[in-house]
Amino acid sequence: MPDYNFYDNVYDVARQIPAGRVTSYGAIASYLGTKGSSRMVGYAMQACGSAQPPVPAHRVVNRQGLLTAKFHFGGDTMQQLLEAEGVKVKDDQVQDFKTVFWDPAVELAL
Repeated sequence: MPDYNFYDNVYDVARQIPAGRVTSYGAIASYLGTKGSSRMVGYAMQACGSAQPPVPAHRVVNRQGLLTAKFHFGGDTMQQLLEAEGVKVKDDQVQDFKTVFWDPAVELAL
């Protein structure tokens, strides 16, 4: 059974990613103090379809900027959502990844 507290925590972080920025599964996991659980963050993103308020899952990519979850969105939807926010994507990879990367450990630091 999934840990919905963990999922809720993931969603809380993901909802804070600004439009036009992306983060990685691992960055969210690390911020939550569960560094080795990037795959669980991915599972949480898969399950967020009915979460309220909505979760901008399209802003979460792998550590190299690849749109590894694009098939969950169907077609090129993930890329289209990112590009509509000004994020450049080529061959399923975020361009200027270091520039648009949003690190919750930095951005959400107390």
